[in-house]
Amino acid sequence: MLTLDQIRAFVAVAEELHFGRAADRLRMTQPPLSRHIQKLERTIGVTLLERDNRRVVLTDAGRGFLEDARHMLTLVDTAGDRARRIANGATGTVRLGFTAVSAISMLGSLLRRLAEELPEIDVILHERVTAGQVDGILRGELDLGLARPPFDIATFDSRVVFREPLCAVVPDGHPLAALDRPLAPYDFNGLPVISYSPVQSRYFHELTVRFLTNAQARIEQQVHQILTAVLLVAAGRGVALAPASARSLGIGGVTFCDLVRGGGDPLDGGDVAEPVELHVIWDRTSTNPALGRVLDLLPGIEG
Repeated sequence: MLTLDQIRAFVAVAEELHFGRAADRLRMTQPPLSRHIQKLERTIGVTLLERDNRRVVLTDAGRGFLEDARHMLTLVDTAGDRARRIANGATGTVRLGFTAVSAISMLGSLLRRLAEELPEIDVILHERVTAGQVDGILRGELDLGLARPPFDIATFDSRVVFREPLCAVVPDGHPLAALDRPLAPYDFNGLPVISYSPVQSRYFHELTVRFLTNAQARIEQQVHQILTAVLLVAAGRGVALAPASARSLGIGGVTFCDLVRGGGDPLDGGDVAEPVELHVIWDRTSTNPALGRVLDLLPGIEG
């Protein structure tokens, strides 16, 4: 069985090519140093050093083993420091869930900031809808999620990290696109509206219903994803409401129009609102030290 004492003894002798100098370097006498080398050679079954009264020479096997021995000692010397860094969150891995639209709104800026300020933390990305992120955190597959409310699981913590207006998406050339003002709910009277699933996309379903409460719009279809809604608008299947960041999807054939109060509840009055929230969610019982370091960066990105 190899021991660290044997490996250190071999490296010292191999580098000094002299038992006396190697013993002085290790602050020991020559007899126990010689025993370490003999036991090491017996354990691995090869001769590492040719020695006589005048000189010490590395064999071919010895030269090869010296490279590995140095590597082993480096690992031993750095293992404790690495463990301390992981425990302090200075290095490690964070598995981050995100939705397609959250990637547009803030994922890029978050990843750049992590690379600059926490370069030794690896971020592994998982694209999932909010429900999939919630499930992934509960199963221990994700550490962190960029998701939409609501979150009913008692073990979650959440924080708002981005807010933006809601806007209308209409086909190019649509009469609503020609209006030189923010659109109001009554502008959607009689129009076919592409809305969102009340189960898989509950958040945007509720935002759409809230804004169109007093309108006589027709809900023609319900989808799960913002991207799908915008593509259906481009295909002339109706109009839709979407977060302002969906403008960056770059889909042709559609026009984005501002809404009164930014798409907030039109009955509230007041200034323009930013009703669309993006939250970061995590398991408050997580023991991943790197998670805390990442969370510390998030407040500076809010809004």
